[in-house]
Amino acid sequence: MLQPRKTKFRKQQTGRLKGKATRGNSIAFGDIGLKALEHGKISNQQIESARIAMIRHIRRGGKVWIRIFPDHVKTSKPLEVRQGKGKGAPCGWYAPVKPGRILYEIKGVDIELAKEALKRASYKLPIKTTIVVKEGL
Repeated sequence: MLQPRKTKFRKQQTGRLKGKATRGNSIAFGDIGLKALEHGKISNQQIESARIAMIRHIRRGGKVWIRIFPDHVKTSKPLEVRQGKGKGAPCGWYAPVKPGRILYEIKGVDIELAKEALKRASYKLPIKTTIVVKEGL
């Protein structure tokens, strides 16, 4: 699972997801990519399950890039605990995603095979996505 090796603080404030992605919004490494169409928080388990779905579909060919990293901590309180008494314990990691962000890229396989692999990966994610192809292909 993806997670940071070390962070400066154990817990973070939630923050807001507004606006469009200005970084990571174009295909940089591969030929075809999966692009987010809405805001969301993608957990490290969702990132990993989508990656496995792609890898299994394209078998051993090509290369896959993961363009997001879960570096924000998620906290939660145990079930049936009264309100108050401070913030809950860290329980997982997520990557905040804005519309326009490229999530995954693939290179080195047939375009149709890559499209099907990215389609399978999109089923694993909690946000709407679209498949984009690099200009000039």
